[in-house]
Amino acid sequence: MGKGGRSDAAVTKGQARVITKPSYRINDEGAWISPYNPLDPKAPELPTKGEIKAAIPKECFERSYVHSMWFVLRDTVMAAGLVYATNACLSTSLPENLLSVEALTWFAGWNFYAFWMGTILSGHWVLAHEAGHGAFSPSQSFNDFWGFLMHQALLVPYYAWQYTHAKHHRRTNNLVDGESHVPSTGTENGLGPNNERQAFYAVLHDAMGDGAFAAFQVFTHLAIGWPLYLMGMASTGRLGHDGKFLEDGEFMDHYRPGSKMFPAKIRGKIALSTATVLATLALLFKLGLDHGFLPVGLWYFGPYMWTNAWLVLYTWLQHTDPSVPQFGADEWTWVKGALSTIDRPYGIFDFFHHKIGSTHVAHHLFHEMPFYKADVATAALKDYLGPKGLYNYDPTPWYQAMWRVAKTCHYVEGIEGIQYYRSLEDIPRGRGGDSAAAKKSD
Repeated sequence: MGKGGRSDAAVTKGQARVITKPSYRINDEGAWISPYNPLDPKAPELPTKGEIKAAIPKECFERSYVHSMWFVLRDTVMAAGLVYATNACLSTSLPENLLSVEALTWFAGWNFYAFWMGTILSGHWVLAHEAGHGAFSPSQSFNDFWGFLMHQALLVPYYAWQYTHAKHHRRTNNLVDGESHVPSTGTENGLGPNNERQAFYAVLHDAMGDGAFAAFQVFTHLAIGWPLYLMGMASTGRLGHDGKFLEDGEFMDHYRPGSKMFPAKIRGKIALSTATVLATLALLFKLGLDHGFLPVGLWYFGPYMWTNAWLVLYTWLQHTDPSVPQFGADEWTWVKGALSTIDRPYGIFDFFHHKIGSTHVAHHLFHEMPFYKADVATAALKDYLGPKGLYNYDPTPWYQAMWRVAKTCHYVEGIEGIQYYRSLEDIPRGRGGDSAAAKKSD
């Protein structure tokens, strides 16, 4: 899931074009396959951003203070109602007999609260995300005020993430200069030059087995992926803000004003975001001292974990599939990257999360578009891009898609040309460095 330091390969001018074919896993029974294959000689010519925008009704780009604030109010009322109901039904004191029906009810009740409060607060998270993009209202000052308030309350360093997320949109599916969920290479995941398992994930997968490793992938992404990303320990880009590859051992986090993620001109904003995160943590610690750390954990950190899980799940699944290409700097264009986004169905969670996962193609094409117009825009994009074979919609239920991605999308072979995800399940088990070397010498 993670990488750090200098990439194992760099792109040089004049080198031969690098193309890898999709994994045979795209032919798994019942699996969705992206209609766009850039390797197909009959692949359609890609439209320009202007041509795509012309297919969307102009009213889809109109932003409203009142409309956006209505959703803030709606989500806040739902959160307050759940807090009120939970407080009326559950105690924050641990039951004396942990094997009793009372204890079972207590554990079930607080887990119910954590999941649904985390689901509701993910709505606030999405609204803050809209504000960061400038889609919340016509005023960026108004956007930043509400975005900062909602994100910082969820321990998100607003200005830092606003900057890196904008880069994610500018460089979607760019293997060299992308940001967030940038694929690791086989070398970075511990594979040798002959696909021998030498270290890291490659050895871990060999020890755990296919199913257990897929479950580990789901856990690391959803449970700890978000804080690891913010700390620069997973899924960040390969280049600093100066366009240079990181040196070995360097990392880019979202907290240090001097992090290589950020240019000097926004260091003050980064410091403000970090200071507010620390102040929020200090407040939570003070509440723990005054009222007990168990109540603080139940009321705040349980939902916080679920909110983190939702936001990582969306970003992971929106850009990851064995049939969707990733591009080196020599092949990447903005339109290629944006059209590599995938819309998926999320059922009832679309209501809570403002359809961020089912209208994400439209969002990646035009992030300044308010989410409450994305349905109309998505319908227009289907009509325009669908007949060309350029609209990605995977009807697979999200939990099944998540499991498939966890099993099939582990690494790419390099960062040049056109690359597709590969799976460690396709590397022979027990193929360690010593055994591979011995086999080669025979």
